[in-house]
Amino acid sequence: MKKILMVLTSVSEIGDTGEKTGYNVAEAAHPWKVFKDSGHFVDFASIQGGQPPSDEVDSEDPIQVAFTKDEVTRAGLYNTARVDVVDPGQYDAVYLVGGHGTMWDFPDSEGLRNLVASVYDAGGVVGAVCHGPAGLLNVELENGLRLVEGRRVAAFTNEEEVAAGKDKVIPFFLADRLEEQGATHVSADVFEEKVVVDDRLVTGQNPASAAGVAKEMEKLLAEVIHQEKAEEQHETETLRAEKNAEKNAKKAAAEAEH
Repeated sequence: MKKILMVLTSVSEIGDTGEKTGYNVAEAAHPWKVFKDSGHFVDFASIQGGQPPSDEVDSEDPIQVAFTKDEVTRAGLYNTARVDVVDPGQYDAVYLVGGHGTMWDFPDSEGLRNLVASVYDAGGVVGAVCHGPAGLLNVELENGLRLVEGRRVAAFTNEEEVAAGKDKVIPFFLADRLEEQGATHVSADVFEEKVVVDDRLVTGQNPASAAGVAKEMEKLLAEVIHQEKAEEQHETETLRAEKNAEKNAKKAAAEAEH
């Protein structure tokens, strides 16, 4: 079992429009189910801590309903940790949940940048969907390169912003900003699923891509678990061989005395 941290926006309004927003519930709920069904432990954090705002719940989506009614999840969301006090060493993966609010608070969060970089540098998996990749901007790894530099990524497209009627409200186009920082933005048609895996970075284009991002993250985590088990088995076999050699040496020494 691995520990996965879901990070949520703390912004409750789209710019100065008065329109309410928050984290996208579908983008949290569907990955949560994938991780939970795989036996992993899911924690929650947000930029400001406390109870993060959320978009509307689709009452006809049983996974969203289950997410909002799960007692452990409700407790975790009631008082999330602030990203800048989270110990990244506790987590094997970090997943950045989308929602338009992330465009305002993810890119400038030093705590989030440090968290993402630390998890990735330690060999962990980083995932983000829709507007969540805003939290990948300005993340610098210990090798001095930006996380997205030279990588293929997916994120909410310019065309989708226009279709959603948010192109005049958002502070920047996310796809453009990712490319400005050295990424290659890869996209499907408007609101179609698109998931891109580049090493241990998994990104998705929109809400339809959320479960797919989690499934690809799960595959990477399964590889880590498999490798860890192989290493444990090797260590056990090595220790057993050493003990057998020691026993045989003692036995030979005892026989030589006689």
